Amino acid sequence: MLHYKTSAFLFRRDLRLHDNTGLIQALRQSERVIACFIASPKQLKTNVYCSERAVQCMAECLDDLAMQLRQRGARLSLFQGHEPTIIRALVKAQGIDAIFCNRDYTPFARQRDAEIERTCKNAGIGFHSATDALLHEPEELRKDDGAPYRVFTPFFRRAIALDVRMPTQARGVFFADRVPGAKAHVSSVLSWQPSKEAAVHGGRTHALAILRRMDAFRQYACDRDIPSKDATTHLSVHLTFGTISVREAYGAIVGTLGEDHPLIRQLYWREFFTHVAWHFPHVFGHAFRTEFQKLQWSRSQRNFQAWCKGKTGVPIVDAGMRQLNATGYMHNRVRMIASSFLVKDLHIDWRKGEQYFAQRLLDYDPSVNNGNWQWSASTGCDAQPWFRIFNPWLQQKRYDPAYAYIKKWIPELAEWSVQAIQGWGVGMQEQKRGTYPRPIVDHARESAFAKDMYARITRM
Repeated sequence: MLHYKTSAFLFRRDLRLHDNTGLIQALRQSERVIACFIASPKQLKTNVYCSERAVQCMAECLDDLAMQLRQRGARLSLFQGHEPTIIRALVKAQGIDAIFCNRDYTPFARQRDAEIERTCKNAGIGFHSATDALLHEPEELRKDDGAPYRVFTPFFRRAIALDVRMPTQARGVFFADRVPGAKAHVSSVLSWQPSKEAAVHGGRTHALAILRRMDAFRQYACDRDIPSKDATTHLSVHLTFGTISVREAYGAIVGTLGEDHPLIRQLYWREFFTHVAWHFPHVFGHAFRTEFQKLQWSRSQRNFQAWCKGKTGVPIVDAGMRQLNATGYMHNRVRMIASSFLVKDLHIDWRKGEQYFAQRLLDYDPSVNNGNWQWSASTGCDAQPWFRIFNPWLQQKRYDPAYAYIKKWIPELAEWSVQAIQGWGVGMQEQKRGTYPRPIVDHARESAFAKDMYARITRM
């Protein structure tokens, strides 16, 4: 095992000390480790998928991480700039002889890390990338013929048969001295507008609180689809920023609720979409099923803006979009309804919805967001069949029967009766007198149009 005098660990989507694989390797192989975070303009300034809500959450995670380091007598060294430039400066000023980090899986991340590795090689220092973010790596989990999985169920069957390693504690010496050029405060490298309405706050302290109350999710299977209930874990935010490891989440779920609990399946959907993105990077920007690249999408800015602002006149869709815009979160069932409505009712390119969600979500994960949107658009692997289209009127009647969720997020409907909200007749009459808009499209007509649009492609 190689040994280094002073290494630097680059925190990215792993903002914790405990069970941080790359950090643990750095501590084991180095006399001292500089804990670094680099705010890259490529991700924060020129990235059209950047979410201000997510940046706020990241800042909270970094503040919590800095506190964890201070408790060890160390500090978090914060930098702003291009990673290779910062690394070369650390080599010159601090004499670092290795860079450690954890692996990431998107095309952007792979290109970034290849550039960091070249920088290290040119500088004559070590580069080590550890596997940390997933329960199982893409190379590890394949079909018997060596091909990657394209269908979730056999992927899940194979995955749950594999062992999951136990979380590991970080032990070692951090570099406590101030690093020249490093900023001391998160606000020096990240700019955001704080929001009191954020649905979830970042940081390991909040993540551990969720794990401690895992017993509260025993009825998850029954309650998860009811948007008026706070029946989901909100762990997705903490897995996105790595304030807890996926192994900690897995262990807490299995230890409290058992290995057959449906939350385990949710963890593996995250794995599946990440594996798909790794094996098939063309999914970013293109349909996984290439024949659906030929779909002709509507360019209606009026309809797209109505969807974005929650003013489509379809209550369950509008409630979800308003929740997203206000809090950075949308209930998972409502995400499926809202995304289906954009693609199958408004016939707008799923990539526009993917980008809009990315710009608003606290828990934005590129691979998961892409996988979910391609599922809704029926363009992805193991996606919703194109001829099965969510009826938003039936969905809201089934999952929000008292319209508590809808009335919470659409104040214009707060005094409406259940019959008025659900019914086309009475509802339309009341809409003439009120401020809530009429439905901008007729679901029956537009879903029939969508089926015909997809059918024409499949017949080619």
